[in-house]
This record gives sequence, C-alpha cells and structure tokens, in this order.
Amino acid sequence: MSNRRNFIKTAGLGAVAAVSAAAPAVHASKKTTIRWRMQTYAGAALGAHVIKPSIEAFNKAANGEMVIDLYYADQLVPTGELFRAMQRGTIDAVQSDDDSMSSPVDISVFGGYFPFATRHSLDVPTLFNQYGLNEIWKEAYDEIKNVTWLSAGAWDPCHFATKKPINHLADLKGKRIFTFPTAGRFLSRFGVIPVTLPWEDIEVAMQTGELDGIAWSGITEDYTVGWADVTNYFLTNNISGAWCGSYFANSNAWEKVPEHLKTLFHLCMDSSHYHRQHWYWGGEAKLRTEGSKMQLTTIPDEEWKTVQQEAQSFWDETAKISPRTAKVVEILKRYNATMEKAGAPYR
Repeated sequence: MSNRRNFIKTAGLGAVAAVSAAAPAVHASKKTTIRWRMQTYAGAALGAHVIKPSIEAFNKAANGEMVIDLYYADQLVPTGELFRAMQRGTIDAVQSDDDSMSSPVDISVFGGYFPFATRHSLDVPTLFNQYGLNEIWKEAYDEIKNVTWLSAGAWDPCHFATKKPINHLADLKGKRIFTFPTAGRFLSRFGVIPVTLPWEDIEVAMQTGELDGIAWSGITEDYTVGWADVTNYFLTNNISGAWCGSYFANSNAWEKVPEHLKTLFHLCMDSSHYHRQHWYWGGEAKLRTEGSKMQLTTIPDEEWKTVQQEAQSFWDETAKISPRTAKVVEILKRYNATMEKAGAPYR
C-alpha cells in the first residue's frame, strides 16, 4: 500500500511536469477584488441589527473576492435619492423600502407600510414566496433600466410614539408625525400632518418640538435608536403588522458578480431576513412588558374599526393605479381572507 501511494504521488508529479514542459509560459494574473458601496435606509444604531451582521458575514465568506462597504442612512445620498443614485451607479446596492426611496414603479406604494396589509411579520415572506409577489416585484423592476430587485423581507410593525398620549382617534388631529409617504397619505385622513425629515434628525426634532410623534416603527426600534428617550407614549394599535423592505442592486454591478458570489449574497439576505424575524418579534413583546421608558396607550376597538374600514377604501383606490396594483390588492384581499378563515393564531 505504501508503494502504491508513492507511485500515485510520483505519477502525479510527473504528469504535472510533462504538462508544464509542453505548455507555453503563462504569467499568473492577480484577481481584482469586486468592491461595492451599499447604503441602507437605517441609521447606524439600527443598521447594526438589520443589515450589518449579514454584510460582515458576506465579506468574510467571499474570502477577498468581493468586499461590500456598508453606509447608513443619508451617509452618501439622502434616502429619497437612493433609487436614482443606484440607477446611475453612484452606489452599487441598496437596502430600503420602495416607498421612501421613491422607486418609479407602480407597486412602490406597497413598500414600507401599506395600511393593514399585514398583521404579523411572517405575512411578508409568505406573500412574496407563496402568493406571487416575488414575480410581480421582479416584473415591475425589470421594466426599469439598470436596477435589479433582489429580495424582500419583513421588519417591525408601525406604531405611534408620541410626546402626548393618544387615547382616542381624535387625539391624532393636528399631530406632526414623521412617517413613510404612503402611511402619511393614509394617516392624513385622520388629521395627522405627515412630516419628512432626514432619519438622523428625528431625535432632535422631537426635542425641539418640530415633531409631535413618530409612526415609523415598533417599540424595538424606539428603544434601539433612542426615540424612546424623547417620547413618552407608545400606542398599541398599529396600521401595519410589518414593514416591507427589499434589497436592490445596480444592474451593471450585479452582472459583474460571479454566480457563486450571487448565491452567497442571496444566502446572506435570507440570513438577514431570518434574524429580523426573531429580533423584532421578541423585542416587541419584551419591551412592552419590561420597558420602563414609554407608557402604553390604546385606542378603543370600536374607534379603531373606523381606521380599518377606511383602509379598505384606500386599498380600492390603490387598485385603480394600474392593472398590476389591482393584482396586488386582489392578492392581499385573498390572503387576508384565508388568514381570517384559518382563525387563531393566524388572525
């Protein structure tokens, strides 16, 4: 057996030597590392949870073949300009919702917080992977030059964090609230004044009185990013059970990535989606029951039904935007009907 092993080793070396002698001299060329600039919608404190671990894992696993430099909210460009900057190639990739980065697609209205589209964070991946939203989002972005939609996932629910208590629907009137574009248009029907500001300015705006409240997240983010330090009350009613956000890439940049690294990036996106599922779910419950910075308030069910009923009118109006938005609304209605029929714990 020992002689056999030596023979195989010697034969292998001889074969390599023979090939080397026959082949012309070739100088090994160094592989160029692919380098991306990626910006997330989230500030640094939040980004540390919702994207940084997955990007660090990707950079480690890519083993020098590719490196992604991660930037946080507004560091390179304002959030509202993310789409155009990515399309131009100023940045290579984005993590954001379609709505707040002004994606020029008809279905952008469903990004972020579309009123009452979801009740729980698992609704988002179920809708995309089992109810056809993956195909619809791909179709929409395939019509846009030089932007590739990659993957969607869920974040936290949308609640109000305010200086003054919200105990009734009427308490929302006149409140200046930082929120997402579509959520703001919906909430304005109840007297809310939507305000758009850079993400990093929100805490100061609450301290100076420029804002009365925030409808941008659940309680996990309120504590994580410091908003629980500048607000006093947390409204337990929400207008959406989960934020819907996506990963996007500049198409030219994406095409230059070899297939094995594309697969790795998809795996890291999935890892990020999974991490948020349990981080938010556990955090929302723990901070409601153990958090000491915010007092919980609730609008009575009978009053809140008015908001839910108005959401159905909002859905029907959205369905008129295009045949594709009509298709999404039909899917949302069918999905929610299925969940209601399934009963607890689904609805």
